[in-house]
Amino acid sequence: MALPAMWPGGVMRMSMQARGLEPVPEQTAAVARAAFPEGSLPIRVRDRLAEVFADEPFAAAFGVRGAPGLAPGMLALVTVLQYAEDLTDRQAAAMAVRAIDWKYALGMELTDSGFDHSVLSKFRARLVEHGMEKVVFERLLEHCQQAGLIGAAGKQRTDSTHVISAVRELNRLELAGESVRAALEALAVAAPGWLAQAIDVTEFAHRYAERIDGWRLPSSKTKRDRLATVFGQDALRLCRAVRAEDAPVWLREIEAVEVLRQVLVQTYLTRTDSRGREVIVKREADSDGVPPGHLRLASPYDTDARWAAKAGELFWLGYKVHLTETCHAPEAEAEAGAGKAKQDGAPPNLITDVHTTDATVPDVKATAPIQRNLAARGLQPGEHYLDAGYPSAALIRAAAHRGITMVTPALADRSSQARAAEGFDKSAFAIDWKARQVRCPARKTSSHWSPVTQHGRDAIVVTFSVLTCRPCPFQRQCTASRSGRRMLTLQPKDLHEALAAARAEQKTETWKDKYALRAGVEG
Repeated sequence: MALPAMWPGGVMRMSMQARGLEPVPEQTAAVARAAFPEGSLPIRVRDRLAEVFADEPFAAAFGVRGAPGLAPGMLALVTVLQYAEDLTDRQAAAMAVRAIDWKYALGMELTDSGFDHSVLSKFRARLVEHGMEKVVFERLLEHCQQAGLIGAAGKQRTDSTHVISAVRELNRLELAGESVRAALEALAVAAPGWLAQAIDVTEFAHRYAERIDGWRLPSSKTKRDRLATVFGQDALRLCRAVRAEDAPVWLREIEAVEVLRQVLVQTYLTRTDSRGREVIVKREADSDGVPPGHLRLASPYDTDARWAAKAGELFWLGYKVHLTETCHAPEAEAEAGAGKAKQDGAPPNLITDVHTTDATVPDVKATAPIQRNLAARGLQPGEHYLDAGYPSAALIRAAAHRGITMVTPALADRSSQARAAEGFDKSAFAIDWKARQVRCPARKTSSHWSPVTQHGRDAIVVTFSVLTCRPCPFQRQCTASRSGRRMLTLQPKDLHEALAAARAEQKTETWKDKYALRAGVEG
C-alpha cells in the first residue's frame, strides 16, 4: 500500500508496485540463518509460501497513480505473522525493525527502518472495502491443493464459535443516548451549518459532549426514566429535522442518522396523552413488544452485531464463525493428540472454509452455504462431520444427492412421548404412504391424512378418530391431548425415510465410533 498523495478535489490516492515480496538480501539471509539454524515460523513461511503473497490479487483495491509505497503482498504477510504471534499493530511494526527472521521473511535490509504501524489498519480497511478479506486464504488453499495436502472426497468437520464485537456492551438507555451522540457527531462533520440552525447546539453539547456511560448516569430509577425520555425526545427532534422539507435530502443517507431512526423505532413509542399532547415513551418488552433479536440493533457503531446465547451458558454480543477443517481416521487423530508421529504420513489438518454469520443465525442455516463454498473450491468432502445443530432431513438428503455423507446426529423426535422416553413415539407407527394411512401400535388406522404447509415447508398432519382413541387401552401411553386422540406431523416420504434411516444408524456402535472424529474440531 502506498503513502497518501493528494489530488484535486482532496481525494487521497494510493498506488501499488506489483512486485510482491522483495528478494532476501544476502546479508539478511546470512544473519538469519546464523541466528536461526533450525529456522523459525517467519523463515519457513518465506521459504515455502512466498508465492502466496503476490501483489496481483490485490490490484483492484489499489490505484496506479500516486507515490509508491509498501507492496500489498508484503503487508499481507505482515498481517499473517502478526496474527500468528498475537501482536498489536505497533508490535508488528516493531518486529519488522528488530526481528531478524521477520526481516528475512519480508525481504528487508538489516538497516531498513520499517514502516509506520498505521499502515496495517489502513491496509485491512482497504481489503474490507473491496471484499478482499479472503484473498490470502484462498491463495493458500490453492497452494495446498497443488501440493496434494487437501482435495475433494475426503473427511472434513465443521463447528462454530462466538466472535465478540469490538464495541462496548450497551444497555437500552445507553444505546438510546449513544445513538443520538453518534448522529450528532456525523452531522457536525457533514453539515455543521445546517446542524447549528436545526438544533440548540449548546443544549445538545451539554448532554452529548462525552460518551454515554452507565457509570455516569443517575442511580435513581426515576431519574434514569426521565433521562430515557429526554434521549427519546432528542432523537425524535433530530430525526424530524433531518426529514424536514427544507433539509438537504442527502442527510437521510448518513448511516448514523439511519441508525438513530431505527433505534428510535425499536426503543420508543409516540402517544397522545389525556390533554392531546404528543409524548414519547420507552417501549416495555412485556406490553409494547421489542424487535426480535436478529433485527434489534445493539450498537450505533457496529450495526451487524447482535446479542445471542449458546447452550444456556454463553451470552455474547457479536457474530458467529463456522470453521471447517480436514480430518483423518480416529487412530491418527488420537496419535496426533498424544504427540506421536502419524505412521501413515497423513497430512496435517487444514482449515478449508471460514463462514461468518450474525450471532443469531442458527447453525443449520450455515450448512448449505459451507458445502457450496467447499464445492466451489474443488474441496467437496466425501464425509462431513457436524454436531446436532447443523442437520435437517432436507439437508441430509440434498447433501447425499451431491455425494456428501453428513455424519451428524439427526434431529431427534420432539414429541412428548419421545422426550419422556415412554409411550409411543413416531417410530411405533407404521406408515402406508400409498394408502395415505397410519397404523398405530394397537393396529388401528388413522382417519385423516392432511397435506399442509408449516413454516414454509410441506408436511402431513395425520389424525386418529376420537372414537378410535378414547376406548383404546393404550391411550395414556399414546396421547395426553384434551381431545383424547393422537395426531402426528410427518415430513414428505423421502425426507421422513431419510431421517428415520439416519436415526436408526446413529444408534449403532459403528456409527458412534465413527462420529468420535468430530470432537477434534473443538480444539
